Formats: sequence, structure tokens, C-alpha cells
Amino acid sequence: MSDKLPADAAMPDRLSIDPDSPFHDEALLARGVGIRFNGAEKTNVEEYCVSEGWVRVAAGKTLDRKGKPLTIKLKGTVEPYPKGDGE
Repeated sequence: MSDKLPADAAMPDRLSIDPDSPFHDEALLARGVGIRFNGAEKTNVEEYCVSEGWVRVAAGKTLDRKGKPLTIKLKGTVEPYPKGDGE
């Protein structure tokens, strides 16, 4: 049994890599999620929302007072997809 998602699996509208977030899904993240933002592949996305059209990306190596990366919100077209064997 493969732990990859099928190509036709529905991706959630919102997902976060922060374990403290209510939008965190450890099982889905372990399988692999890719993000296309405005047509370009992004590898540094901390959180996304498809319906609102934004992603949060880390702002360099700067950390907030709780030790988490500072993020900036970018607006545009968000396309999440399950990562397959060839990606």
C-alpha cells in the first residue's frame, strides 16, 4: 500500500504546517503537498487558503518572540496538489 495520495484526491481549502494551527493535518503533510502560486512552484509555503487566494511564506530567517518564523501574506492564485512519485 502506497502512502501517496491518489492524483484525484481533494485537497483541503486551507492547510498549515504549524502544529498549533487548527488547519494542521499531519497525515496529509506526511504524504506530501505541493503548491503552485500564480503558476510558479513554491517550496517555502507555511500556510495557504485557496478560497481566499493567499499563501503565507517565511520572511527570511527572522523569528518572532515565540521562535516561529515571521511570515508575509501574498495574494494570488493558489493551486495545491498531492505530490506524486515523479514530483
